[in-house]
Formats: sequence, C-alpha cells, structure tokens
Amino acid sequence: MSVKRVGIIGYGQLGKFLKEQLEKDSRFVVIKIWNRTIHPDASILPLSCLDVENISCVDLVIEVAHPSVVSSFGVLILKHADLFIGSSTALADNVLYDALKHSATASNRRLFVPTGAFWGSRDIQKMANLGTLKGLTITMIRHPSSLRLEAPLKELNEKARISDSAVVLYDGPVRALCFLAPNGVNTVACAAIAAHSLGFDLTRAKLISDPSLSRWHIVEIDVEGPDGFRTRTTRENPAKTGAVTDTSTYYSILASIQETLHKPPGMHIV
Repeated sequence: MSVKRVGIIGYGQLGKFLKEQLEKDSRFVVIKIWNRTIHPDASILPLSCLDVENISCVDLVIEVAHPSVVSSFGVLILKHADLFIGSSTALADNVLYDALKHSATASNRRLFVPTGAFWGSRDIQKMANLGTLKGLTITMIRHPSSLRLEAPLKELNEKARISDSAVVLYDGPVRALCFLAPNGVNTVACAAIAAHSLGFDLTRAKLISDPSLSRWHIVEIDVEGPDGFRTRTTRENPAKTGAVTDTSTYYSILASIQETLHKPPGMHIV
C-alpha cells in the first residue's frame, strides 16, 4: 500500500495531536498544514494558500478547524483530494451537503464524517437503511466552559455558570442547534447523518450546561424502533474543564482517519 499524503486544516490542540500521531504511522505522511490564523511557523500555511497548487499534492485533507472552512473550501478540495470533515455541523446546510456529495461523486473522491463521541452509529445507520428507525434523541451534557455558543444560547449558558445549576440550553431539531453551536455539537450532526431517514430536521438534540461536570463530557443516546424497541446508551468521556473535545474523542477521530484507508469512493461515516 502506498503512503497516504495528508494535509491538515486546523492546528489547534486536535490538529497538533493528529499530526503527532500520524507521524508515528508509516501509512501516512503529513505534508501540508493550514491554519485559520497566522502561525509563527512559516511551514503552517494560511487559508489563502488553501488552493489548487497546495491541495493537488495531497491525497487526504483532514479538516478540524471550523465549519466555515468546509463551506468555503470543501467543494474545491474534493475536486483534487479526499476530504475528512471534522466540523460536521457544516452539513446542516442542505445546499452545501448536496454540493459536497455531488463533488465527491463527480470527481470519484471519498468524503468522510467521523463518529467522534457518537456511539452506535453503524447500528443506527442500519436501522435507517431498513426504514425501522422511528426516533433518535442525542443529549449532550457539558460544563459551561466547554461550550462554544452563539446567541441566544451563549447568554443562557452564562446564566448556568452563574447559577451553579444545570440548564437545558436547547431541545429541538439538530439542524438549528448546528447553527447555534457550530464548534461544539459535531456529535449530534453525525447522529443526524447516520440517521438519514430522520435527518437534521427529525433527529432531536438536547444540550445541557451543567457546572458540576468539571471532569466529564456526557453523551446520552436514545434510539426508538418498531413495536416498542428502544436502546439507551450513556457515554461518559473524561475531559478537562474548558475542553471542547474530550481525550477519548481525539483517539476516536484518529481511528476514523486510519479507517479511511480501506474505503471506496463515496461518502462514509467512519
């Protein structure tokens, strides 16, 4: 198997972790890194250099920056390389989602969405394929400092921080939450993609800000099927106070990148 040439967009904590880990794996070589802000290291390119010349020498572009990057550059990237979308909330935009799938098909490329902290994606996808998925609710519970929110959720989260008690910030369709919390709810976006028969409008999301969760991120998944079928899971992820992404999800994303080596052209949840 030839070595996979990788480019990474986003050189924050997750981007640095992925670079370090992929450099230990002989199946990958990181040859390009882009960042949204100017970096003192000249080898870290600005987004203005996310162009055909720099993309065309890469086999796989890994985006772990911001959904706006997917919106601005996703279609271009897929014309020249495979694309791994860490900011899956970007796909709540129907027009963008359709354009990315079309670009992947037209260019015979591969489009990947990692499961991240979402547990049971394949079982839920099977139910969606068979038409037996009747309902799906994803509840995310985090410390207020671990949430990156837009108004009006930002103000509600501040109330939770001050009151020192748990507050339900949102309860409704996944699509709207993706626009209100674009940097922190990729888990629910992945759920809506896996549950494609429900999608972004019928998959339900709940976001709870809980000041007592200083060491954990919690994800609760409630799946409903025919004849009273129901599955509930709770994932408790160790996380530092203020961390947007927990440690276990870092390794989940790394495993998803490794899984891309064995997938055919098309869109895949990995």
